[in-house]
Amino acid sequence: MARIGYARVSTTDQDLDQQLAKLHAEGCEIVRSEKVSGASRDGRAELATVLDFLRPGDELVVTRLDRLGRDMRDVLNLIHECEQKGAFVTVLDPHVSTRGEMGHLVLTVLGMVAQMERRFIKERQREGIERAKSNGAYRGGKPRLDHDRIHQFHDEGASPSAIAKAVGCSCMQVYWILK
Repeated sequence: MARIGYARVSTTDQDLDQQLAKLHAEGCEIVRSEKVSGASRDGRAELATVLDFLRPGDELVVTRLDRLGRDMRDVLNLIHECEQKGAFVTVLDPHVSTRGEMGHLVLTVLGMVAQMERRFIKERQREGIERAKSNGAYRGGKPRLDHDRIHQFHDEGASPSAIAKAVGCSCMQVYWILK
């Protein structure tokens, strides 16, 4: 029986250290981590690896249920997949496990809370953006590409496809910026 830890944060500027320390302190022999949104399973390669690796009697350990995901259906499906493999899921905060029937009930309620929390976050974000727009303070998200650099390449005679390769984006993005 292996204890396998899974840690996740939503963005690259967030820190995984606390989660990793807790999982190692709990005796997880294997710990996988990633920096990707928990809104869905798309793009969560480390989670897929953990699920593929699970064997009967293994235990998937996460620090909080929302580290598995923010969508209740996804979380419950993940738990179901683990159980189909004969594995258990343990959440450290609050401490609950699928080893007992009460754990299933608690995890279902926690999954609903995680999904509701995500909806609240999105609603507050939308309201904040609307308020900032009405005050003339909203400028959109931070630029992902260096517009000045793209214009400099263009001024030096580089083609849009060459610029796209140099800065790591699509040609359409280059055309949009140059427009």
